[in-house]
Amino acid sequence: MKRENKSLLRMLRKYFRRHLNLFIIDIFCAIAVAAVDLAFPIVSRYAMRTMLPDQQFQAFFALMAIVACAYVGRSACQYVMTYWGHTFGTYVETDLRNDLFCHLQTLDFDFYDKNRTGQLMSRLTGDLFSMTELMHHGPEDLIISILTICGALVCMFRIQWKLALVILILLPVSILVVMRNRRAMAQTSVDNKKRLAQINADIESGISGIRTSKAFANEKVDYERFARSNEAYQRSKSSYYKAMADFNSAQEFFMSITPVAVIAAGGYLIMRGEMNYIDLITFTLFAGSFITPIRKLSQFAEVFTDGMAGLTRFNDLMQVTPDITEKADAKNLAVSEGRIDIEHVSFRYDLGREVLDDITLHVKGGESVAIVGQSGGGKTTLCSLIPRFYEVESGSIRIDGTDIRDVTKDSLRRSIGIVQQDVFIFADTIRENIRYGRPDATDREIEEAARRAEIQDDILAMPDGFDTYVGERGVRLSGGQKQRISIARIFLKNPKILILDEATSALDTITEQKIQKSFDALSEGRTSLIIAHRLATVQDADRIVLIDGGRIAEEGTHQQLLARGGEYAKLYNTQKLFR
Repeated sequence: MKRENKSLLRMLRKYFRRHLNLFIIDIFCAIAVAAVDLAFPIVSRYAMRTMLPDQQFQAFFALMAIVACAYVGRSACQYVMTYWGHTFGTYVETDLRNDLFCHLQTLDFDFYDKNRTGQLMSRLTGDLFSMTELMHHGPEDLIISILTICGALVCMFRIQWKLALVILILLPVSILVVMRNRRAMAQTSVDNKKRLAQINADIESGISGIRTSKAFANEKVDYERFARSNEAYQRSKSSYYKAMADFNSAQEFFMSITPVAVIAAGGYLIMRGEMNYIDLITFTLFAGSFITPIRKLSQFAEVFTDGMAGLTRFNDLMQVTPDITEKADAKNLAVSEGRIDIEHVSFRYDLGREVLDDITLHVKGGESVAIVGQSGGGKTTLCSLIPRFYEVESGSIRIDGTDIRDVTKDSLRRSIGIVQQDVFIFADTIRENIRYGRPDATDREIEEAARRAEIQDDILAMPDGFDTYVGERGVRLSGGQKQRISIARIFLKNPKILILDEATSALDTITEQKIQKSFDALSEGRTSLIIAHRLATVQDADRIVLIDGGRIAEEGTHQQLLARGGEYAKLYNTQKLFR
């Protein structure tokens, strides 16, 4: 076994240890099954050589009754292996999925910018299932196979070493065939998982965007995209089945030829007087008992390759570390004033062009600052750096004099409320969607937050009030209702710092004016950063900052910037013409 595989299997020990009792029971039953399979040929030989010739009929039937009871016990062990063994696998799979999901929650925005949701879902489902099949069936099948084969060989050598030698020669050839084909199966198995992840991603994208697809009558385009992935998966699957066919056909040949070789060689030894019929029958029984362990070994080879492929992908994902880490002595942020100091901050995405270049901005506690400018100028990026969704390349950001890199991310983000243009609404009730702002909020607090966000009347007019189910991504709500639910969340959260990121740009003017009242109430007494395209919505801000090309180009009040006649005045006058 490769060193990499050994290290991966060592990683799994902690998951075995959590449910060790079930694993031990499963292995004990596997040993019992192997023991019964080994005992039957030996008992049969004794009965045929001793009991029947000596006419010990009563003892013979008593022995057969004991054998029957042993097979009842074997069936009970098989039941335990099937039920509790799979239960053990389910427990381990649950632990793996928990750890993987928790790990995914630690990763930064940058990771999700590069990875598709469907592919991550595939790793949380298909990959983990193949791993648990390996962890359950792998040890079980190996133990049964090794004990049965080794025990049978020992017994056969004691009976007739020449005939046992024939089987011993065939056995390694069969194992070599298994090992040779395992490598091809392993490669195709990894490829299958990649293709399946791609299909899952395309399905997720197609279903999520079905309304857009129908709006543009582009169902055919989406189908063709999916069909390409599906066909690639089909080709990959065909390659896997070809490798499996090569493997199974060779394996079946050796399993079938073994009894033939036993009868042929045994008949020759009987002709020479070196063996009797009873011993040949015993050998035949042992040869028959080889079939099950060899089949299990072949299944193990398939389960092993599939499971190791899943384990490799699981480990690769678990090895991804967040770029934004907390210091060992990071403290909780306690916001009093809500003052924000951005000092000489620069930032770029990966190796791309610089998005922010030496930005310096000081925001007083309780001040409302509007950040405006052309699309792509860096407005959203700047505000995403404050809660550390991304890490500054150079410079620093401080809140009430404390560098945000010196505090825990959890306390930092709990101190900041963010309302975005694209509000994410969970497929749940309105009550639970508002409660997301503070999970321990009472129903009364939720209703008060809805009232302050001016959406309570809309909610009470719905069939089930606060318990109305809103559908996938809030499809049963209007854009304005989604925004006001997001505002209600922030009222519950009650942060000192507020970031409004294009929060009304997707709404019509009338709805925007209604929601603006909610924003005014929400912003009261808080430090507010308002990203906006519509300059008419930020005229009352304490200060307006225009960002152009990653730099602060202008700064001042609405009237001051208009009087200056610069870029802000041009943008404002242009928008005024089209209102």
